[in-house]
Amino acid sequence: MAIDKSSRRLRIKRGIRNKISGTAEKPRLSVFKSNTALYAQLIDDINGQTLSSSSSKELGAAKTVNIENSKEVGKKLAEKAMANGITNVVFDRNGYIYHGKLKAFAEGAREGGLKF
Repeated sequence: MAIDKSSRRLRIKRGIRNKISGTAEKPRLSVFKSNTALYAQLIDDINGQTLSSSSSKELGAAKTVNIENSKEVGKKLAEKAMANGITNVVFDRNGYIYHGKLKAFAEGAREGGLKF
């Protein structure tokens, strides 16, 4: 049984990562939230490469992340992915609940043209 929030998230994260993996054709879209920023990257797990990345810090956003900034990060990452010829991805929520900032990020990525 999970002791605290962070250990619960890590347990869920391990379960997700056992089930999904990214390839060059369909990379894994991994998201990380901190108190000050939102980071996302497209990862090819077979070759161990990051194909593209984006963060709220690139946008010059405020000190904290809100839903609007999260959506913009999703759109920016989708734009970079499209430039690299990537349209299909596997979404890795990294143990976070699909709600709020993470949901806004996913919606922004879908609006940008990514399919998952």
